[in-house]
Amino acid sequence: MTHFSAVTPTPPAPTADSLHLADLRKSYERAALDETASHADPLQQFLQWLQEAIDGGIPEPTAMTLATVDARLRPSSRVVLLKGCDARGLAWYTNYDSRKGRELAGNPYAALQFHWVELERVVRIEGRVEKTSDAESDAYFQSRPLGSRIGAWASPQSQVVAGRQVLEERAARAQAELGDQPPRPPHWGGYRLAPDSWEFWQGRRSRLHDRLHYRHGSGTGADWVRERLAP
Repeated sequence: MTHFSAVTPTPPAPTADSLHLADLRKSYERAALDETASHADPLQQFLQWLQEAIDGGIPEPTAMTLATVDARLRPSSRVVLLKGCDARGLAWYTNYDSRKGRELAGNPYAALQFHWVELERVVRIEGRVEKTSDAESDAYFQSRPLGSRIGAWASPQSQVVAGRQVLEERAARAQAELGDQPPRPPHWGGYRLAPDSWEFWQGRRSRLHDRLHYRHGSGTGADWVRERLAP
């Protein structure tokens, strides 16, 4: 007797029509954002929302999209993790030779965006970017797990590699050469964006979302002007 194994047919690849993208909708009804209930200082408003995202168990609450522009004015974006936030700005750490590093070297202005889906909130931030001090970069680098410190040496970030094995071999060599206390690579460190514009977005019913925008006033002081934007 001949036995035939069952062959499971490959399902057709989805298309935009089969996904019914135009029919996907959500009503935003969790909260509101009112001028009288928000902070006059956007940093304090951001820290409040960030704390609520952390307390709410939001996955990766410090994940933020970083958008930069190259010399041809072509934008690019990627997700990085917020590692510092104070009156000076918002900081993250990366490879200075990466695509974002090269683009920031040519154009030091960038935009950040946080999207806390479960809270129906978005924060958008724009401003000028500078490198953090060597001392700050050294301190953060030494706080990272050993594997991440070795990875900073091993990965030629944003460059083409022949395969994963190349990265693993480079990591093994770096581990053998540098041991358990690798110094910070000269091509790796922090950036800090000093905001000149903040926007806080709270989803609302019927797409009449709340959008509060903060910008520096026309005076010489550091006061912020808070204004409502139409959704």
